[in-house]
Amino acid sequence: MFTVCCNYISHRAFQFCKQYKRTTEFRRLCEIIRNHLANLNKYKDQRDRPDLSAPESLQLYLDTRFEQLKIATELGLWQEAFRSVEDIHGLMSIVKKTPKASLMVVYYAKLTEIFWISSSHLYHAYAWLNLFSLQKSFNKNLSQKDLQLIASSVVLAALSVTPYNQTRGASHLELENEKERNLRMSNLIGFNLESKLENREVLSRSAVLTELVSKGVLSCATQEVKDLYHLLENDFLPLDVASKIHPSLMKISKLGGKLTSASSVPEVQLSQYVPSLERLATLRLLKQVSQLYQTMKIESLSQMIPFYEFSMVEKISVDAVKHNFIAMKVDHMKGAVLFGNMGLESDKLQDHLTVFAESLNKSRAMIYPAPKKASKLCEVLPGLGEIVDKEHRRLLARKSIIEKRKEEQERQLLEMEREEESKRQHLLKKTEEAEKKRLAAMFEQQRAERIRKEIEERELEEAQALLQETEKHLKRGKKKPILDGEKLTKQTLIERALSEQLKERQEQEKRLQKVAKTMDHLERAKREEAAPLIEAAFQRRLVEEKVLHEREQQLEVELSRQRHDGDLKEKNRLARMLENKMIFQERVISRRQAEFDQRRVEREERIKQIIQARKQERDIKRKKIFYVRSEEEKIKKMREEEEARKREEAERRRKEEAEHKAKMDEIAEKQRQRERELEEKERLRREALLGRAPEGISRPSELPAGSHTTEPVVAAPAAAAAAPTPGKYVPRFRRERPESSGPAPPSEPDRWGKPAPSEPDRRAAGSRAPPLQSDRWTSGSRAPPQDSDRLAGGGSRATPPDSNRLGGGSGSSKAEPWRSSRVRNPQRG
Repeated sequence: MFTVCCNYISHRAFQFCKQYKRTTEFRRLCEIIRNHLANLNKYKDQRDRPDLSAPESLQLYLDTRFEQLKIATELGLWQEAFRSVEDIHGLMSIVKKTPKASLMVVYYAKLTEIFWISSSHLYHAYAWLNLFSLQKSFNKNLSQKDLQLIASSVVLAALSVTPYNQTRGASHLELENEKERNLRMSNLIGFNLESKLENREVLSRSAVLTELVSKGVLSCATQEVKDLYHLLENDFLPLDVASKIHPSLMKISKLGGKLTSASSVPEVQLSQYVPSLERLATLRLLKQVSQLYQTMKIESLSQMIPFYEFSMVEKISVDAVKHNFIAMKVDHMKGAVLFGNMGLESDKLQDHLTVFAESLNKSRAMIYPAPKKASKLCEVLPGLGEIVDKEHRRLLARKSIIEKRKEEQERQLLEMEREEESKRQHLLKKTEEAEKKRLAAMFEQQRAERIRKEIEERELEEAQALLQETEKHLKRGKKKPILDGEKLTKQTLIERALSEQLKERQEQEKRLQKVAKTMDHLERAKREEAAPLIEAAFQRRLVEEKVLHEREQQLEVELSRQRHDGDLKEKNRLARMLENKMIFQERVISRRQAEFDQRRVEREERIKQIIQARKQERDIKRKKIFYVRSEEEKIKKMREEEEARKREEAERRRKEEAEHKAKMDEIAEKQRQRERELEEKERLRREALLGRAPEGISRPSELPAGSHTTEPVVAAPAAAAAAPTPGKYVPRFRRERPESSGPAPPSEPDRWGKPAPSEPDRRAAGSRAPPLQSDRWTSGSRAPPQDSDRLAGGGSRATPPDSNRLGGGSGSSKAEPWRSSRVRNPQRG
C-alpha cells in the first residue's frame, strides 16, 4: 500500500513539473527517488523494506522510472533522461529480470533521442537497431509503411556514423576512459544484466553495418535508402558519387511522418540525417579521389562536391587527416589539392590494385577456360578408384557401427542416470518432507514460546509502568511510598493506581470549586466598582451626541434650502420648453397608441384565426367521434339482431320439436289404447271359451298400486267378476263384503322409487295404464307395445300382471297381500 501511494505521488509530482516547467524541482525529485532506491539496496535487512522481486512492486518501480524518463525528455533535460535510463538498467540488474517488450520499446525510443542529441551516432544507430528488432518481433499491428520508415531510420543512423576512429593518438588515460564508456554504453544498449566482460560485443560502424545486412534491415528499407547505401559503401565512383548521392538525399529529406502502429515512436523524420550523410559523402569522395589522383585543382574538387563550400570541405578534410583517414594537403598559392604518396607500392593503392588484378583474372578465366588434364596416377594404377571406393564404403560402415555402439552405450548410461536421478529425487523428496515436518513442529514450538514470552513481557512492562506512575503520584502528593516488602502484583498495582487517581480527581474538583467561587466574588466586586463609572460615561456620551445631532440637523436644513433654491432656478429655466415637451409627448403617445392599436387588431385577428382553426379541428374531431360511435352502434345493433334471430330460430326449432314429440306421444298413446282394447277383447273371448270367469281383474277400489286401468271397457268385466261363481273358492272377506266401497290400499312405489299416483290423479291425467302382456294362449305374432313412459317422458310405470297357467285373471303378487292364500287354496281342495 505504501509503494502504491509513493508511486501515485511521484506521478502527480512529475505531471506538476511538466505542466509548469519546473526543471529544478524535477531534478531534485529524481535525486530523491534515486537515493531511495540506493538506500533500499544498501539496507537489505530492514523489516518493512519492499520486496523488489515481487511482480507488483517491480512493476510500480518501473512505471515510476519510465514516467520519469518520459517527462525528462519532454522537458529537454537530456542529462537527467540519461541518468533515468541508467536507473532503469540498474533496477533491472538488481532483480535480474528483463522488462516487458512494450517497456523496452519506450526504453530504446528514448535512447535514440538521447544519443542523437549528444551526437553519439554509433550508439544512436545501435539503439535504432534494437528498437527495430523489438517492433518487428512483438508489434503484430506494425504496417509495412511504418516498418519501412523504421528500417530506413536504422540504415541512415548507421551510415551517419563517422567512418574512422576518433581515438587515434589519444593518451592512455583517455583510452581507458573511452573503453569504460563503451562498456557502459554496451550494457545500456544491449540491456545486459550480467557484468561478464567476455560476453561484451565490440561496438563499431562495421559491426552495425554487418548486422543490418544479416538481420534483413536493409531489405525492409525504402529504395532510396538502399541506393544510398550501395553508393556510399559498395560502389567506387570518385567522380560521380556526389552527383548521384545528391538526388537521393533530396528524396530522403522529404520522407518521414507519424507512425500509426507504433505508439512509442510517434514520429520519424529522415531529414535529420541529411547533414551527416552529406559529410559522409564528402569523406567518401575525398577517400576515393585520393586513391586515384595525386594533384587536383581546388575548383574541380569544389564542383565535384555540391553540398558544401570549399571552406567547409577543408574543415572536414582537416579532421579526417588528423585521424589518419586520408592524406592530403591544400596549397592555396597554387590553387591545388595535393594528396599523399601515391606510388605503386603505397598502402593507399595496394588494395585497389589487388582487387583490380583479381577481377582481371576472373574475366580471363571466363573467356579462356583452362582445359582439364588427365591424372597420371590413374594411368599407373588403373584399379585404384575401385579400391578407394571399397575402402571408403568399409570405413563408412565401420563408422556407422561405431556410432550405433556409441548411441547404445549413451542410451544405457542415460537410463542408469535417469534411474539414479529418480532414486535420488525420491530420497531427496522424503528428506525434504521430513525436514519440513521438523521445521513446522519447531516453528510451532518457537511460536508458542515466543507468544508466551511476549505475554509475560507485556504484563511485566504494564506492571512496571503502573508502578512508576504510582510512585510519581506518591512523590507529588508527598505520601508514603510503597514498602518494598509488600508483594506487588499487577492487580494490586492497578487497584492502588485507580484509588489514587480517584482521590486526585476529587481533590482537583474541590480546588476548581474554590477557584470558581473566588472568581465569582472578584467579578462581582469589579462590576460594583465599574457601575457608577459606566453611568457617568453614558451621560457624557448623551450630551456629546445631542450637540452633534443639533449641528448636523442645522447643516442638513441649510443644504436642503440651497437644493430647493437650485431646483426653483432649474424649473424656471426649463419652463420655456414645457410646450415643446407637451407637443413631443403627445406625438410620441399618439404614435405609440396607433402602433398599439394596430398590434392589438393584428393580435385579435390572429386569435380569431386560431379560434376558428381550433373550432374547425373540434368539429372535425366531433364528426369523427360521432361517425365512429354510429358505426360501433350499428355494428352492435347488427350483432344484437343476429343474436335475437338466432335465439328466435332456436326457440322455433325447440317448439317444433316439442310439437312433433307431442304428436308422436299422442299417436303412440292411441296405438297403445287400441292394443289394450284388442288384448282385452281377446282375453274375454278366451275366458268365454274356457268357461271361467276372470279372476285376475279386481274391483276399482282393490286395484294394485301399479295398476292404472280406469276405462269403462275394463270396469264392466270387473263388476261381473265381483259376483261369486258356483264351484269356485271365494275368500272370507269377499263373502262378507262383496262390494267394498272403501278406499283402495295405498300404492307402493314403483321400481324407480317413485310413488304411484292416486285415483284422482289418474283420472285427471287420463287413462295411461300399461298394456297387459298376453298369456301363453295368445298368438305371438304381434310384438308387445312400447312403454308409454319412454314415449311420453312422464308418469309411473306399473308392473304388468302375470297370467296364470290356465289363462285365468292376472294380478301383481307384490300389490295383493292375499295372493299367497289364494294360491294355497286349490291345493287344499
